[in-house]
Amino acid sequence: QVQLVESGGGSVQAGGSLKLSCTLSKVLYSKAWFREGPGKEREGVASIDGHGRTNYTESVKGRFTISQDNVKNIMYLEMNDLKPEDSAMYYCAARAINLDFDRRLARNEYVFWGQGTQVTISS
Repeated sequence: QVQLVESGGGSVQAGGSLKLSCTLSKVLYSKAWFREGPGKEREGVASIDGHGRTNYTESVKGRFTISQDNVKNIMYLEMNDLKPEDSAMYYCAARAINLDFDRRLARNEYVFWGQGTQVTISS
């Protein structure tokens, strides 16, 4: 059974930073971070593949960085210059296969999910 465990969420003021971690129990090729704010759809934030290729949703470009430690099998999301609209439950997701680039932030492409970690940004 594949397990994904997120950590690192918390509450910070606008302009602050947080770094999320996702520990995977198995090596999986395609990985991503999603978020779900109050009353909003779950949206893809950033993805990374086994070769380290990344992509980001427009609203976080230049502020968030996705990375991975292939030895420890951990994925990270470093979030800087946080804004109140970044407040959400953040989930990591993964899948064994390589996804087409334009599908890497699509929720229904991912098979394995973590339980989420809450991020709250105050103004």
